[in-house]
Amino acid sequence: MAANRSQNGIQLLLAAEQEAQQIVNAARTTKQTKLKQAKEEAEKEIAQFRAQVEADFQRKVAESSGDSGANVKRLEQETDAKIIHLKTEASRISTDVVSMLLGHVTTVKN
Repeated sequence: MAANRSQNGIQLLLAAEQEAQQIVNAARTTKQTKLKQAKEEAEKEIAQFRAQVEADFQRKVAESSGDSGANVKRLEQETDAKIIHLKTEASRISTDVVSMLLGHVTTVKN
């Protein structure tokens, strides 16, 4: 009878070990599944974030492109105004400059 009990005890231990192994395997599978799901969710969030950042960038580029057209027009107007001012000043003092140059060229120094 002691041998029978011993055999029963061993059988119970083996059964408990198999059950424990099944629980561990199930936990591993669950863990792996959860990790896969977390990875997929993270990749999805990253893709959404990248799309949002790209959309913001494209919007800013489009906005600044419109501004650059206005800036170009403003700069062209300022440049034209400066050119007109320089031409006016040049024509105003050109006779004085020519006279001064003629005076220096025609003066003889020893």
